[in-house]
Amino acid sequence: MREWQGKRYWIVGASAGLGAAVARKLSKVGAHLVLSARDEDDLKSVAADLPGRAEIVPCDVQDNDSVKRATEAAGDIDGLIWMGGAYWPQKATEWNAEQVETMFDVNLTGAARVLGQVVPKFVERDRGHIVLTGSLSGFRGLPGATGYGASKAGLMYLAEGMYADLRNTGVDVQLVNPGFVRTRLTDKNDFKMPFIMDPDPAASIIFEHINGDGFKRNFPAHFGAMFRLSQFLPDALYYRLVS
Repeated sequence: MREWQGKRYWIVGASAGLGAAVARKLSKVGAHLVLSARDEDDLKSVAADLPGRAEIVPCDVQDNDSVKRATEAAGDIDGLIWMGGAYWPQKATEWNAEQVETMFDVNLTGAARVLGQVVPKFVERDRGHIVLTGSLSGFRGLPGATGYGASKAGLMYLAEGMYADLRNTGVDVQLVNPGFVRTRLTDKNDFKMPFIMDPDPAASIIFEHINGDGFKRNFPAHFGAMFRLSQFLPDALYYRLVS
């Protein structure tokens, strides 16, 4: 169990959906939150509904200067929770270069920009908590996930490497890999989404995980197990199944 009371946590991607739901969970247990995203009005709306202390720090993770300014404004934080994400459903046969580049630049490079400001400080003081949000889509290539799945796979690899390097230090690294969560991003999908969850139940699972010491949590559990096992299937069988 972690001590949340009075701890200062920076949530990047907190303006709506799952990020806002996670903010509500942490606020209820006494964390002092710093909320970031591009839309200041959305952040103000989220902060107004929180029971605890929250500060608003607008940030565009695609812009280095914006990230640096936001890091300074966030101040001396105890933890970082990365919830940022961009998504468009897209097949390789319908490649939209701008959208694919944006998904990479937000989901992976944007996270790297923020981590580049936070991790060295945590390492120097030998204390800190980092939570990254991947996706079940990052386990293996999927149809219609051009850009998104690959960017999440990269973020998951980044979390795994950080955990390997920092596991014997005072810096805790954790990874959560959700399946489908009902947000304005998944609203773009025109296909049936198995085991889709509302943001609040998904946030409860995330909070349960980050309140403990384990590294990785895939959920929903049975859906996550399917994706994990898919890594061991021969290519011919796997691609026949997912097509």
